[in-house]
Amino acid sequence: MASETVSLEAILEEHIPAEKLAEVKRILYGAPTETLPVSEESQALSSSKDFEVQAVRIPCPTEQLRAPRIVRIGLIQNKIVLPTTAPVLDQLTALHTRIQEIIKAAAAEKVNVLCLQEAWTMPFAFCTREKYPWLEFAESAETGITTKMLQEVAKQYAMVIVSPILERDEEHQDTIWNTAVVVDADGSFVGKHRKNHIPRVGDFNESTYYMEGQDGHPVFETRYGRIAINICYGRHHPLNWAGFGLNGAEIVFNPSATVGALSEPMWAIEARNAAIANSYYACAINRVGTESFPNEFSSGDGKPAHKDFGHFYGSSYVAAPNGSRTPGLSRTRDGLLVTEVDLNLCRQVKDKWCFPMTQRLDMYASLFEAASSPDYERQIVKAE
Repeated sequence: MASETVSLEAILEEHIPAEKLAEVKRILYGAPTETLPVSEESQALSSSKDFEVQAVRIPCPTEQLRAPRIVRIGLIQNKIVLPTTAPVLDQLTALHTRIQEIIKAAAAEKVNVLCLQEAWTMPFAFCTREKYPWLEFAESAETGITTKMLQEVAKQYAMVIVSPILERDEEHQDTIWNTAVVVDADGSFVGKHRKNHIPRVGDFNESTYYMEGQDGHPVFETRYGRIAINICYGRHHPLNWAGFGLNGAEIVFNPSATVGALSEPMWAIEARNAAIANSYYACAINRVGTESFPNEFSSGDGKPAHKDFGHFYGSSYVAAPNGSRTPGLSRTRDGLLVTEVDLNLCRQVKDKWCFPMTQRLDMYASLFEAASSPDYERQIVKAE
């Protein structure tokens, strides 16, 4: 991992003079965030268990008539713990243990709503196109071992937890889905959302395993606010982000698994754009590390066969509706990002920029309806 850059922030802080750094960050990241102290308990945990903890606040003006709606958001990024050749149950158990260690730090930081990375209970094996042993990681969204474990954790810490897993739907002929489970702060199962957009690019051969979800853009009413989940590849589709906003989301999580050679130039842009366009908080979470598999696979791009995706570059961050964003977590280490926000900022930005009032849904609805027809004719104007 020594050859990998730790983070963009580390480069900026190393090479830009202190008197100019604040202005550079303002241009890159928007209005400055405030660094929050990290508790001694979290510091001890992060040191002994080898993960990073960052805590920041995104400022929000105080209103006269509405009380602040303060929520602490937690994002966890992590590497797999055991080699991909280890027994399935051993890999799953090791990941459960690892995540519970980091969740303990999240609880110490008084996190209210926590999201884990895409398919966090397993290696991201969908590059291999092999069904076994990888489909043995799939489990019930409602009654699986992972959901049951997190229900206990959520209840213990009064924490809403978003758990993206590989789902096996036993009620519908054992079909497989890429799914995010939402557990409320009392440990109750709120619901689930299945990935809307499935990639067919490079090593991301996910349609070998599951297809697009059909449950639309659900928003989950939880103890701490209205949340939604735009799983991984859906971040490349602006209308997917918009669907959650139209349904009233205040926080939208984007649990992902993506590698530097493919998507890193897009990473810092997409969630931030979505937060601005839809007047909500957008939270981008990416796994970390390089995962090697027993058998070689190819990408269909003429390059030699290989045994890994490349480096998952972490860099998880939170973007606010006013265009500001937090620093990112490391590109190389497991980590917890804690971000304190005021949900009142969502409406404040709507009032200032008037995006909902000026978005012209009627105009776009007629365009999309026409464009979805097989006999659609594009509106191209040519000289006579």
